[in-house]
Amino acid sequence: MITLDEFIIQRQRDFPFATGDLSGILRNISLAAKVVNREVNKAGLVEILGETEDENIHGEQVKKLDDYANRQFIDSLRISGLCCGIASEEEDDFLAFDEKPNLQANYVVTFDPLDGSSNIDVNVSIGTIFSIYRRVSPLGPCKEIDFLQCGTEQVASGYIIYGSSTMMVYTTRNGLNGFTLDPSIGEFCLSHPNIIMPKTGKYYSINQGYMANFKKGVREFVKYCQEKDEATKRPFGLRYIGSMVADIHRNLITGGIFIYPSLSNHPKGKLRLVYECNPMALIIEQAGGKATTGTMNILDLKPTELHERCPVFMGSTALVEKAEDFLVAYKGQ
Repeated sequence: MITLDEFIIQRQRDFPFATGDLSGILRNISLAAKVVNREVNKAGLVEILGETEDENIHGEQVKKLDDYANRQFIDSLRISGLCCGIASEEEDDFLAFDEKPNLQANYVVTFDPLDGSSNIDVNVSIGTIFSIYRRVSPLGPCKEIDFLQCGTEQVASGYIIYGSSTMMVYTTRNGLNGFTLDPSIGEFCLSHPNIIMPKTGKYYSINQGYMANFKKGVREFVKYCQEKDEATKRPFGLRYIGSMVADIHRNLITGGIFIYPSLSNHPKGKLRLVYECNPMALIIEQAGGKATTGTMNILDLKPTELHERCPVFMGSTALVEKAEDFLVAYKGQ
């Protein structure tokens, strides 16, 4: 049995000039995840279900558990002294930590504290997404430019899924590994070493309720997934949970494609580039998959604002490339 802490320390030795700061941040994220997991598992027994009276910057009603998770991750990262600031989906702007150790820290963290908030009150899998960058501003208070970096500059990213078991999956750009929380000892233990995504799969994940708002290329790809064909083992199964973490996690293990395209009423899509798309794109690519907007790699996008959105086509390489073929064939329609 290898615990997450042991694994992080072992991997740190692979980098001769590592200072241990990145390892410390990962451990603090895992600690906050354990606290959030505890509350998720007993949510029905305490008054933490339902909504607050607040709206976030996206105009969405803030769930009580959303707010709780957000505060846990912020507090854990602030106390670590290893992070100079954070950007959260639940905050209007980034937060620069002003404590003396934090002012000298070299990393910033972005995160979506609870992905799939609509599932909280109905006991369906939800998750946390995070991403870590080295700051590019001088030491002192961090700046917005530290968070508006291309996804290619991420030094680490990962997610925690709170499901039938709780898992933390992360990468430091040296492969992808998954750890399952053993509640009997309170530790994340290595359960999925060196995750490799199948080149193709049998599932597609998309909200077909929005079909009328999809571009023709996306609609035709969905029809392709539904058609019977023995050679490509179609029709594929539709699986859509409404939590990006849960849908990506399933497709990562079994093979498949996750799509949240641009819509006629949301031309840039609905998922956030900084908090959701970039970290998940790095995870997918580290597992051998592909992550694009339908026309270009997500990691190559240069964010211009913290809450920027982008379309998403990510998963098994063969399926993503097939979807891109349909978008090219019906370009402009």
